Amino acid sequence: MKITNAVVTGAAGGIGRALAARLIAEGARVVLSDIDAAALTETAGELGGSAVAADVSDAGSMEALAAAVPVPDLVCLNAGIVGRDLGVPWEVSAEDWARVFAVNVGGVSNGLRAFVPRMLAGGRPGHILITASLAGLVTFPAGGAYAASKHAVVALAEQAALSLAGTPIGVTLLCPALVRTGMSPEGEDPADVAAGALAAVRAGRFTVVPDGWGGEIERRARWLASGTQPTPPNLPE
Repeated sequence: MKITNAVVTGAAGGIGRALAARLIAEGARVVLSDIDAAALTETAGELGGSAVAADVSDAGSMEALAAAVPVPDLVCLNAGIVGRDLGVPWEVSAEDWARVFAVNVGGVSNGLRAFVPRMLAGGRPGHILITASLAGLVTFPAGGAYAASKHAVVALAEQAALSLAGTPIGVTLLCPALVRTGMSPEGEDPADVAAGALAAVRAGRFTVVPDGWGGEIERRARWLASGTQPTPPNLPE
């Protein structure tokens, strides 16, 4: 798949910046988007892309973004937040639940609503890259609203892929573990995550999962199907 025009949300830093940087290096015209207009302008200037500020949690803002750019070959719905509290569900504030879901889940649903009809109307091959998390595929005892929101993002991506089957538009779901971003000082290099994600897009793969975690994802599916009480995931050796 040749990527000529792309849009990346959450592009002022982290995985979004890395995706934009790699796409631009490969010759694509990239529109970077983020709610932080100042950081976005600086990043776009450094990378050589265009900047359009948008709030992914606001449907009107995402419609305005989609209307302001050429119909893209690739849309990276990447924006996300962790939230203030990663504790057990009943210790997370109502405000945190609302904000995390508005950004993480709303950012994907608003992005799909804004871009998919335009891409289908264009009639050209295209792709949607959705950033979820390993926390959306396996469940730890805590994780706050973030973990639950990423499980919802996984379901949204599956719905989109099933609904777009037979069309020129494909879907890839990126589920990284820890990545060195503003969310975490530890983890994988965002550039490596971006490279793996774009390779999966071009190969038409649906999921991008960290090495070593496949067995735990399968184990979760088995206890869900059997009715067995859950146990925490085992970390890969």
